[in-house]
Amino acid sequence: MIEDVILTYLRAFLVGGMICVIAQLLINYTKITSGKILVYFMLGGLILQAFGLYEYLVDFGGAGATVPISGFGYLLANGGIKGAKQGLFGAFTGSLSAAAAGVTAAVFFGFIIALVFRAKSKRN
Repeated sequence: MIEDVILTYLRAFLVGGMICVIAQLLINYTKITSGKILVYFMLGGLILQAFGLYEYLVDFGGAGATVPISGFGYLLANGGIKGAKQGLFGAFTGSLSAAAAGVTAAVFFGFIIALVFRAKSKRN
């Protein structure tokens, strides 16, 4: 029982860690900006799920595959695919409904943090 939990955490750490290693290598050894890397990873997750490949990564790595930004692309594609079964309108709204809870939580907690803390500008 405890071995299963440890193995689950290890697989999540390995998958999430490898995604982060790839991103860090792109930051260190290319001139691609962080914003572009973010978009590429999100689109990568979306495209991999459109071909049904990211699901295998999620099945193996769990939260290690769903928490990084590539997991957001997977979520959007997966919602769109499931919504498409209900028609063309469902294909467009499926992605939004699949991501609604996460986006709502991010906006809500971001607002709370903005109320609690004061923003400071960086000094160069």
